[in-house]
Parts: sequence; structure tokens; C-alpha cells
Amino acid sequence: MSNLYKKYDIAAPRYTSYPTVPYWDNAPTTDEWVNSLNNAFENPKNPWSLYIHIPFCESLCCYCACNTTISRNHDRYEDPYINCILSEMDSYHKAVPALATRPLKNIHLGGGTPTFLSPRNLKKMLEGILSNVTIDKDNFEGSIEVHPNYTSDEHLEILRDLGFNRISIGVQDFNINVQKLVNRIQLPKATKKTVDSARRLGFVSVNFDLIYGLPGQGQSEMANTMDKTLELRPDRIALYSLAIVPWIKPAQRLFKDEDLPNPKEKRALYDYSKTRLLEAGYIEIGMDHFALPSDDLSIALNEGRLHRNFMGYTDQQTDVLLGLGVSSISATPDCFHQNQKVLSLYEAQANKGAISTMRGHKLTKEDQLVQSQILDLMTKFEIDFLDIEQQEAVKKRLAPMIDDGLVKFDGTSLSINESGKAYLRVVCTSLDERLLRAKPDAMTFSKAI
Repeated sequence: MSNLYKKYDIAAPRYTSYPTVPYWDNAPTTDEWVNSLNNAFENPKNPWSLYIHIPFCESLCCYCACNTTISRNHDRYEDPYINCILSEMDSYHKAVPALATRPLKNIHLGGGTPTFLSPRNLKKMLEGILSNVTIDKDNFEGSIEVHPNYTSDEHLEILRDLGFNRISIGVQDFNINVQKLVNRIQLPKATKKTVDSARRLGFVSVNFDLIYGLPGQGQSEMANTMDKTLELRPDRIALYSLAIVPWIKPAQRLFKDEDLPNPKEKRALYDYSKTRLLEAGYIEIGMDHFALPSDDLSIALNEGRLHRNFMGYTDQQTDVLLGLGVSSISATPDCFHQNQKVLSLYEAQANKGAISTMRGHKLTKEDQLVQSQILDLMTKFEIDFLDIEQQEAVKKRLAPMIDDGLVKFDGTSLSINESGKAYLRVVCTSLDERLLRAKPDAMTFSKAI
């Protein structure tokens, strides 16, 4: 195993957006944000995507860095939150009439645990939204993150009947000793039952989220997780590095240092898992993701139309991503917008019929250029420079990686070699002008490896 991980295991963003959230400035007013949405719909054929954040979980998974609310009090949260979501959507319809007529290509429910909602409430929320929009019948994709412990066949049947065709299961690890350490007990038989039900009901794609670097996770545990994963053969797999960010999520301080694999062991877990997946016929998709050759992500990769946004990798590209719910992020070509992250503040704004606003960012021309370059690296592992001055600056920053055979320059092109794919986040930092100018002296992001 190469020792390069020691050299390049630096703190780096995951680049689900550029600029990354810590470096957002020049926030739009609510009116400016609405104008940006309306401008993005000037072309009457422009489609859009929708993300809905359901923050609730019955228990806290200690590794989680998502915006969550932990409670078993369904009566307190379900109906009030659904009413807020529907009110927020109604506010957007009034401000942006095109949302009713432009084709909706994609809807994704994330969390938290979206199936925290009862089947009745899940149906109420989705019908309230989908009945007032125009679904792209030829290319519609509906996806949802599910927890097998809280997902019934009734949930899946309702989702299927509403056009949903993809599910994502947060497996993380199949070993009970690891599950206990991270407070997420999810027996393999529960996962299998959800997978079998989804496939029986006609869902075309099942994704597993796996994490390497968890406490208690060693070679034998990872081997067991990969064995059980390959037995179920999900269509997609997200293989994430455990992001240690205790300054954001204090629950991660419950980990003991001696429970965590050291950097060398963690790197070995990634190398082992990647090898198993490639040997099993999966295709590496950008950063952290793998898919079967028949999956739409693999097809999009081969056809050069793979895309990435706040929801992750997708073959569905739209100029507008609208986020509903607490902490949700929206995007247009020239603007980012985030809802209130505190549930009570979000509820107060939504109940007033206002568009929830916490912060945002108006993209400069430089931002848009770097955004497109980082997207190309994340989806194609290569970019072409139009600006010689920028190219020379990036080349200088990447000199050590060039010497180590991780990246190469060919004329005006930068490409990442096979051995460099594991360091994709690090390569992207060479383009990140805002990060380079800020020179952060405190931990802002998790380690890259």
C-alpha cells in the first residue's frame, strides 16, 4: 500500500457545491433569490429538481453530521412539519409561477429519516406537492433515503404509486459490534427485507451508503460488510470516509480514539473495499461512488453527462434545484440559498407564509468558472483550461502530485490518473480560490482520506 495517504490526508471540502458553504458571502435578499429563480425559468422548457429535508430520527447515530431532530414523539412533529413544507411550497408557487408548469425531473427526500413520517403523512405531503406541479413523465426520477427499521411495505407501496423508483439505504456497516459503537442497530435481515420489497414492488435502483473508518471497524469487519453487500448486490454504492467533525457534531466526541482505525488502517479499508467492488463488476463513479454497468449513473458517465449537485451524483441535470424544509439548500446558475437550520425558526417563517431564509451566496463570474471546473473534475476526472495564468498557478500548486504520478498536464488539460482518484478532493483544492485566499488556520473540513 502506498504511503502517499500520509502526505495528502489534509482537511478538504467534499465539494457538493462551489463556493463551499463556509465561504459564502454576498448573500441575496429573499427578493433577489426569487428573481434568480424566475430568471432561471425564462426558457419555458427548463426543467427543475426538488429536494425535501425530513430531519427527524428516533435515535442519534453518533457518526452523523446531518441536520437532525431526535425524538420519538411523532405527534409533536409530523403534522406540524408537513404543514410547514406545504406552506413553503405554496409560498414558492406564488413567487415563482413557472414551478407549476415547468417539468419536474427529480424529487429526492433526505434526512434524518424520511420514513419517520407515517405512510399516511408521507402520502399527504407528497400528494400536496405533486398535485400542483408538472411531472416530466418521460424522465421523472423519485428517490428517498430509508432506514429499514422504520420502513414498511406500505411506505414503499405509496412511494411507488406516486412515481418513486429509487431508494437509498444507510447501511454504513453490517457488524453488530460496530453498530453498537455508533448507536445504529440495523440487522442484516432488516436490510434484506427492504431490498427485497423494493425490488418486488418495481423500484429500479437500490443504493447502499457504506462508511469506512468507523469505530471498531477492522479488516474482518469490512470483509463481512462487503460480503453481505455483494450478496444483496445493490445497483449503487456510496463508500464514504467517516467525516470526523466534532466541532460541528459533538456526539462524535463519544468515540474513543482507540476505537477508531488509525490513518494507515483506514486507508487499507478503503483500498480493500474498492478492490472488492471493482472485482464484483462495479464501475467507479466520480468520488466515493460505484454503480453496476447497467445503472443510469454508469451510463451517464460513459456518455459524458454525469452531473453532481447538493443531492450527490445524478444523471438528471437541471438549472434549478429547489430545497424545502429546515436547512435545505437550493441552487440556480447564479445563486445559492439555504433555509433556516433551526427547526423552530424555520417553522415560524413557514407558518407566516414566508420563504425561509438563513443565508445564501450570489456567484461571481470567477465562482461560476471554478464551479464548472470542479464539477468536471468530480464527474470526468479532467478539465481544460482557457486561462493560461490560472493553468500555471494550478500546475504550480499540484507540482507534488505531478511528481507522485497522481495527476498529469497535457497541453491545456489536467487529468487525474487512476492512482490519483482517491485524492480527488485534494486536487480540487488547487482550484479553490476562496479556500486558498482564506488560508484557514482552524479545522473547517474533515480529512480527505
